[in-house]
Amino acid sequence: MRKLSSREREVLKLVASGLTSVQIACELYLSKRTVENHRINIRKKLLAKNTVCMVKKAVEERLI
Repeated sequence: MRKLSSREREVLKLVASGLTSVQIACELYLSKRTVENHRINIRKKLLAKNTVCMVKKAVEERLI
């Protein structure tokens, strides 16, 4: 597992709290596409096949 950037950790916390990409984009003043890219990168780094697995692994690894 590769280390997450501070922005990726921020996005991950918001994903885990149930926000959509659009909501996260508004909260962080980013484009929806940028948030989606962060989500893709987080999934790759955590070796997760989907969002549920991503959040589960993040909890297991104490990232959130």
